[in-house]
Amino acid sequence: MDVNARIEDQLKSHDILLYMKGTPDFPQCGFSGQTVAALNAVGRPYAYVNIFEDPEIREGLKTYSNWPTFPQLYVNGELIGGCDIVIEMYNSGELKKVLEEASPAEQENA
Repeated sequence: MDVNARIEDQLKSHDILLYMKGTPDFPQCGFSGQTVAALNAVGRPYAYVNIFEDPEIREGLKTYSNWPTFPQLYVNGELIGGCDIVIEMYNSGELKKVLEEASPAEQENA
């Protein structure tokens, strides 16, 4: 399976999916940590992919999303954005609305 097919499969399998550096319990960059904090504050479960564990996904996602940095938050298969956008949406209350419209499963490693 090529990398784009793997990414699409992950996105179809999880309503809320965060591609990040590290894990929610141990983010390995400040931007991933801030994004996790915003998601946790909203309180909706989400899935995540630690891009350090899969270099092919890490490189392929940059092309797939046309977004060169991480973290990357997807809701219902659509890119929401990175840390700055997620924090801005959190501060305005928009993140909570967007996440409540999704129906995620338990937090898990995708």
